[in-house]
Amino acid sequence: MMKHTATKPVIFGCQGTRLSPAEHDFFSRVQPLGFILFTRNCKSPDQIRTLVDDLRSCVSHPFVPILIDQEGGRVARLGCNYWRQYPAAGVIGQLADDDLNLACWAAEANAYLMGVEMLELGINVNCAPLMDLLVPNAHQIIGDRAFHESVDITATLGVYVIRGLQRAGVIPVIKHFPGHGRALVDSHEKLPVVSAALKELEESDFLVFRQVCTAINEENFSQPWGMTAHIVYEALDCHRPATHSDTVIDKMIRKHIDFRGFLVSDCLTMKALGGSMSARAIEAIQAGCDAVLHCSGDMDEMLDVVATLSDMSATSYDRLKASRLSGHRLRSEDDETLWSQLNYHLKPYWGGGTKQIV
Repeated sequence: MMKHTATKPVIFGCQGTRLSPAEHDFFSRVQPLGFILFTRNCKSPDQIRTLVDDLRSCVSHPFVPILIDQEGGRVARLGCNYWRQYPAAGVIGQLADDDLNLACWAAEANAYLMGVEMLELGINVNCAPLMDLLVPNAHQIIGDRAFHESVDITATLGVYVIRGLQRAGVIPVIKHFPGHGRALVDSHEKLPVVSAALKELEESDFLVFRQVCTAINEENFSQPWGMTAHIVYEALDCHRPATHSDTVIDKMIRKHIDFRGFLVSDCLTMKALGGSMSARAIEAIQAGCDAVLHCSGDMDEMLDVVATLSDMSATSYDRLKASRLSGHRLRSEDDETLWSQLNYHLKPYWGGGTKQIV
């Protein structure tokens, strides 16, 4: 059983390929829930395993989430020197136009192979699948990271990604609740405002997440995590982005969409949010996020994040427990065969360009 210990509801990044003494001391004192890795932290398999072990040694709680963004395509933190390079979701979406059943197989196989590589490194949470729709004329920050413009195809492929990652022993993170696809600006740089009517959103962007959560709840999956979008949806809350809006989180994400899992904010450093890091963190937790994400490894900012942050709640611990997976799936010769089959079926769509917004 997971023991309820004093843990700060925050996931931190670190600055390099090795943990500095200052970082080790800070993490040991603060006891963050977990950690996230980026390209700057990932140079070789042995180096990553050592870094992950060092990060885990800083905290006393038994389950330490180690996150990474490994979607495939242009969002991949593990480089080509040691790891396979996986297709963007849009490639599998193109396959779905021709053969949906084969695309479902490909989505699960692709996610499973990613997960096996991650778990070998000690990484047990992947920030995927992205369930945002491909929307014409929206900002390219989503683009080919989205599977498709179709609600049904996107949701169906997302469920198979969740299956594949969980089969490999990796916790998926569904993002970006309740939908980033129609944003006209990049939330890393500015605050997007979506003015679409509630009915339109409930029949498109929000419906994808609802369909995925219905499948999860009906099929008794382990609960994936979710990640909020730093986006204002005027139909729900004219003043606050989803990450900071109890209206969006409670009424839409928890009740209408029926997401029952562990909910983490997108990164606090993104320019869509305003105020101090401490204020950003507190507002996210008060709005209903179970934990916040701070990725940069900037020590001054991390100190600010935890300055007034209380320990993680019992309710959040229960959601965290519901996401736990058991077992450690090691790489096998069958995985190489699976990779060859995946490449064969995706060859007509991969390398010749991915689905583009027009």
